[in-house]
Amino acid sequence: MRTLIAVLMLTLAACASTHHVMLGQARPAIDPAQVKVYQVPPKHYEEIARLDAKSGVGFGTQGQINSAIDRLAREAAKLGANGVILLGVDQTGSPVSLGVGGGSFGRHGGASVGMGIPTAQQRAEGIAIYVTEE
Repeated sequence: MRTLIAVLMLTLAACASTHHVMLGQARPAIDPAQVKVYQVPPKHYEEIARLDAKSGVGFGTQGQINSAIDRLAREAAKLGANGVILLGVDQTGSPVSLGVGGGSFGRHGGASVGMGIPTAQQRAEGIAIYVTEE
């Protein structure tokens, strides 16, 4: 049973992802702690990349939203961006489901009970930028 739970937790965590599409020139990587998240764009900046990040699977919590935004900042830092303009956060259904089944072998039979556990991922989108003036 512990092995099943461990495999399930690893599967759920593996669903988190981050992607980017380059819009400009990357710079040398920086520490993610130096990346500032903006809801309103600063005065002057250069666009580096469009970012998309998903949290791990869970139940739609604030922690998942924070995780997706943190993933944006980490990806931006890899590209040398010192800022991210947050375009939005939304919730998506998870591709993961959990079920229990049964069967029969020879004269022995079994029954099963099914149960669905609704899970979700948080998805954040942003633009990695290099801020020249706030």
